[in-house]
Amino acid sequence: MAISYSTLRAAASNPTGRVARSIQEAARRSLKTAFLCHSHADKELVRGFVEYVSKKGWDVYIDWMDEQLPSAPSRVTAEKIRLKIRSSDIFIFLATHNYVSSRWCPWEIGYGDAVKFGNDILVVQTIDDRGNFHGNEYLQLYRKLDTSSQGPLAVFEPGATLGKFATSL
Repeated sequence: MAISYSTLRAAASNPTGRVARSIQEAARRSLKTAFLCHSHADKELVRGFVEYVSKKGWDVYIDWMDEQLPSAPSRVTAEKIRLKIRSSDIFIFLATHNYVSSRWCPWEIGYGDAVKFGNDILVVQTIDDRGNFHGNEYLQLYRKLDTSSQGPLAVFEPGATLGKFATSL
């Protein structure tokens, strides 16, 4: 159910550049939109994740790719992130070893939990280069997005081992 760092790095090294520029563009192209909560220390893994799910018809918002965000975090940054979380179809949490040291990840998932229905929050568990899984603790409250297969994305309820296709979200 988890995706490996090596799979994400491989996807990042072969970009297709098919990411929508706005939520409106994604809607016109009938793409599922998602806000990606992640650690900024994981830029390469994030690029790989975006590439991986864009091939499955999803458009993912990445805050550090947004040229309209202030360069230094501020109240304006928080307001823009709140707007992106509310306007995206899905909130995705990329659970790597770095998320625990992020100042923004707990804030973002807390806000996402408050404004999204439980079914609209998905956790992507990862496996690092040493074989360690990431995405435990309070993240177990949420559904998991299974990115481990080459087929359609699947969603698993907390604690479940059988999923349903994510295209039905």
